[in-house]
Amino acid sequence: MTLRRKIPLFAIPFALLVTAGAGLLYAQLDGAERGIAPIDSTSNFEVTGIEVDVAADSADRARVEGWRRAQREGWRQLWSRTTRRPISQAPNLSESVLNSIVSGIVIENEQIGPRRYIARLGVLFDRARTGQMLGVQGLVRRSAPVLVIPVMTTGSTAYSFEFRNDWQRAWAQYRTAGSPIDYVRTSGSGVDPMLLNLAQARRRGRGWWRMILDQYGAADIVVAELDLRRVYPGGPAIGHFTARFGPDGQVLGRFRLRAANSAELPRMLEAGVRQMDAIYTRALEAGLLRPDPSLVIIAPEVQQELEEVAALDYEEVGEEGGPAPAGPSVTLSIQVDTPDAGSVQRAEVSVSRVNGVTSAITTSLALGGTSVMRVTYSGDTNALQAALQAQGWQVQAIGNGNLRISR
Repeated sequence: MTLRRKIPLFAIPFALLVTAGAGLLYAQLDGAERGIAPIDSTSNFEVTGIEVDVAADSADRARVEGWRRAQREGWRQLWSRTTRRPISQAPNLSESVLNSIVSGIVIENEQIGPRRYIARLGVLFDRARTGQMLGVQGLVRRSAPVLVIPVMTTGSTAYSFEFRNDWQRAWAQYRTAGSPIDYVRTSGSGVDPMLLNLAQARRRGRGWWRMILDQYGAADIVVAELDLRRVYPGGPAIGHFTARFGPDGQVLGRFRLRAANSAELPRMLEAGVRQMDAIYTRALEAGLLRPDPSLVIIAPEVQQELEEVAALDYEEVGEEGGPAPAGPSVTLSIQVDTPDAGSVQRAEVSVSRVNGVTSAITTSLALGGTSVMRVTYSGDTNALQAALQAQGWQVQAIGNGNLRISR
């Protein structure tokens, strides 16, 4: 005997509503038209935009010769960019040496004829091998990790990761190995469209931001805005770019670029990403790209300890440190081990207590590693070392007047 249970009529609309809501949620989280994986460029130097025009007996020979010229020109540009010297002074490397340090050729645009090769190429250099020739093993100074949200407005509609777009693709394909900014780029898949959308980019509340930044392993946020305006479909396009920083949306710079047609649009967006990176780099050098302390989650006991240290009487500290040293003001970098967020603030407070220190700012935050502080000090660095040792620090000189301290 089969038992049958009747379903009340009023429950049918509710069930349909639940099913439709589940389908809508699934549509927001999944889909084939979402997600662009960022290029991993940590092991390469890149030089882009190299123009070659070669004629030869055949198309293959012209192409090979074009790639050889791109390697030589790429090396000269990389050497000049790294050493800050004229490109004419770049050392000449043999063909075999260039082949050993070049890890790839990026074809940005090419036209192949029966006996001619015209192209715009990029060259990738192996960081380990090339770094030895350039005298660098990596970036000396890096910013704190910042989460990138690319926001594109076109046709009066603004979006970020809701679906694949050219602005997101330009950031995903940008090679960040040569930049001092530690970008945290997401693929835009999974829950990214719900967490990193335009509404979140405009949110100023710190509570939600703390959770998101902790999930993505970042210390702050940069919002790269693009307002794309087309004259007519397929025709000229004008892009208005705005570089913002932090939950408050601080504007660090604006500029405008123009593309002649839709075919030139990807190239314009690549140039836009490079110019935005230059804006953020200048802001880092000027000390504007500092992580917001309100975004760091601090344990209650650590916060109480910091408040007790900050509440110390200034006159008492002055007596311990002695009279303020006299001398020209110098700026140096101090490396300090920071296993947690509390150690960062404790180190800043300790260094700022030294007489003669007018500024102590963490410019590169690395929780669980070694952070870097930029310190402005009036006096001799030897006196600064002695003052830090008096506070219980172990001080080690690392060259160029910079220091490394540890407990």
